[in-house]
Order: sequence, then C-alpha cells, then structure tokens
Amino acid sequence: MGRILKAGDTPEFQEALVAVLPHLRAFARSLTRRREQADDLVNDAVVRALAAAEQFQPRTNFKAWMFTILRNLYYNEGRKNRSMVPFDDVEAYVHATPPTQHAALEFCDFRRAFWQLSDDHREVLILVGASGLSYDEAANICGCAVGTIKSRVSRARSELLQLLSGDTLQLARTDIPPVSGSDAVELFETAQRGS
Repeated sequence: MGRILKAGDTPEFQEALVAVLPHLRAFARSLTRRREQADDLVNDAVVRALAAAEQFQPRTNFKAWMFTILRNLYYNEGRKNRSMVPFDDVEAYVHATPPTQHAALEFCDFRRAFWQLSDDHREVLILVGASGLSYDEAANICGCAVGTIKSRVSRARSELLQLLSGDTLQLARTDIPPVSGSDAVELFETAQRGS
C-alpha cells in the first residue's frame, strides 16, 4: 500500500516554506530582539505550520499565513513568560563594543529609534515595510482593519522620523544588542527581497 501524502509533504508546500524562512527570521528578530529566541520562534512556527498544513488554503498568501502563525506563537509565549530574560543574554550585551564607523552608528541610531516605537508600530513597519506585505495582508495577520494598519504605518513612520531627527532617543547605544556583519547583511537582503 502506498503512503498517503499530507499537505505538508507536497513539493509546493515545502518550497514555499523554504522561500519564506528568511522573512520569518527577520520578523522574529524584530519581535524578540535576540537571535537565539528568534530562531526558536521560527522553528516552532515551521513545526506548527507542518502540523497544520492541511488548513492552508491554496491560492492564498502563504507568507501571510506563516507570519500569522509566528506572530500568534510569539504573543502566546509572551503572555506566559513576560519578564524572563536569560542571564547569558544580559551578560552578552553589557560587554558589547559599539561600532566606530559612521554608517554603523547611523544604523545603531535607527535601531534605537525602532525599538523605542510601540510594539504595534514596530510590527506594522516590519510587515508592510521590510516584509513587503500589503496593507490587507498585514491587517489579516494583526486581526484589525486595513485603515488601522495604514494609520499605524503612518504614525510609526512619523514617530521614527521625529526620533531620528531630534535628540529624543531614550535608549543608549549600549542598550541595543550588537548586530554582527552577517546579521546586518541578512536583514538588508531580506528587506531588499521584500520590496
């Protein structure tokens, strides 16, 4: 007797899953701020997607479906573990050396301003800006109206511009975890693919 193929076993599903991994990782990094936690979150989202593969509706946006799974996992886990920060993670950031190049400092300032935004504002900028999702797709992921997403994006961009143009950054450069060269390249390439 032949083996019965599940939806997650199809080549199309697997190809779509592999193609969305860099986008999931960038989104997870924007939510968690830590590489290891982001990798765990992406892994959990992939496992959940494979287990629920038959629930995916063909001819719908696979990327948006995966982002919804990842986002739901993050917020569900966040409710369980509100204030847990592993000691090793805190220790790594205390001894980081800030970059000395001008472009690296500007990128660090951007990251400081980005993390100063509210969770909702960071989320929509990643979904619409970096990941290239439409306002409709982002609204479906966030479970709100399209107008709310448009408003959040507009307010987030304005607030980000204000933070970067003024002297109102609350976080010190040492408060933001360092980005290695490979991380910066990965974030840039992911953003380029999304646009």
